[in-house]
Amino acid sequence: MKDTHALLGPADVRELAGRLGIRPTKALGQNFVIDANTVRRIVRAAELRPDDVVIEVGPGLGSLTLALLPEARRVVAVEIDPALAAELPATAERRAPGLAGRLEVVHADALRVRASDLPGPAPTALVANLPYNVAVPVVLHLLAELPSLRRVLVMVQAEVADRMVAAPGGKIYGVPSVKLAWYGDARRAGPVGRAVFWPVPNVDSGLVAFTRGDPPVTTASRDEVFAVIDAAFAQRRKTLRAALAGWAGSAAEAERALRAAGIDPRARGEVLDVASFARIAKYGPGGAKDQSEAEDHAEGAFAGGQDGQARGEGHDARGDGVDRDGGGGRAGGGRLQ
Repeated sequence: MKDTHALLGPADVRELAGRLGIRPTKALGQNFVIDANTVRRIVRAAELRPDDVVIEVGPGLGSLTLALLPEARRVVAVEIDPALAAELPATAERRAPGLAGRLEVVHADALRVRASDLPGPAPTALVANLPYNVAVPVVLHLLAELPSLRRVLVMVQAEVADRMVAAPGGKIYGVPSVKLAWYGDARRAGPVGRAVFWPVPNVDSGLVAFTRGDPPVTTASRDEVFAVIDAAFAQRRKTLRAALAGWAGSAAEAERALRAAGIDPRARGEVLDVASFARIAKYGPGGAKDQSEAEDHAEGAFAGGQDGQARGEGHDARGDGVDRDGGGGRAGGGRLQ
């Protein structure tokens, strides 16, 4: 059953916000989607199947929620604002009565929500208009917490979208890019104009699509690999030998781990892919975990072109740390709704 007439338009959004006493302002970062065609486009880009269980973060007034209901088996909406969480089921009943039974609203912070907090079958897809300041932490948290998630389609600030999908070697490649690559493949799924929001934001938006894959093969844990990534980009202008000194205990220990992993100690983190970071973590503090394999990796590791990359100028550190995308913040209220 598909009821396209149930979607919220500009007048509907303003009426609902007024009735709830919500007066969105740019200063507070409150922007609501008022264009039905945009939410239809987001849902199409998500490529949902009828048996999908969708988790939506920050549903807000329900603009995207109403478009998701006809396309999925179930929608679990995680909303941190108690007033919005309480109103959303009523909005679904009014505008899509035949589909409202597919909706489950969870009043929670998406950065702290656990799989056990979510009712019913495990989510298979994440589709959301994410608050810009916590976009990357929310996606990483949910991918870690919900291994059942196979696909992601999120709308975020355009600059954040670029960082999420960046490839090794560029100035915007950093922590978000590498950590997302641990879980699978991210790509840009198109731009979103400013005029589809009320009030109109002063930044552009973009869609990011993600498909889960297998992590790199390594004996190191995800946390161990992520610790290397964090250390490498905390001081990205430095060579890896220097940047990883604190992580390894000394610059000499960092060089030992790097050579064991087949990485030039003079290289910088921005030239490495996630598999390289996984190898470094494998040979982390305490000595190589497989000395014979370490020797194999190190043999001839520096015959290629890494020297030139290592001697290149360091890039600007802007946009690499997850905290720059809002780590530690609260999520679920939906900056763009």
